[in-house]
Amino acid sequence: MRESCDMRGFLSFIVLRLISKKNMSGEELREELKKRKGTKPSPGTIYPVLKSLNEGGFIKEIKDSGKEKKYKLTKSGQKELRIATRKFCEIFYDMKDELGRHCD
Repeated sequence: MRESCDMRGFLSFIVLRLISKKNMSGEELREELKKRKGTKPSPGTIYPVLKSLNEGGFIKEIKDSGKEKKYKLTKSGQKELRIATRKFCEIFYDMKDELGRHCD
């Protein structure tokens, strides 16, 4: 299996982190990223990431009570998120104190 969260652009990493906190739709992810970054990523940015993570087995689609598709982290996704978090910490080690337990 190839690594979907290769840390080049961090978007896959951020999406995995957000979905690990709660199941989210593509639109919810776009809105959350807008809150955090000030700009809302286009559907052409977020949906290819979701497709890649889904095909990699890191997330899976679930049906919401409405028509909206949401995504849930899989066990592989949880493992990948731990690995990606460690990589992030290695890259930005000087931030370890701020990131705390995630870097261990």
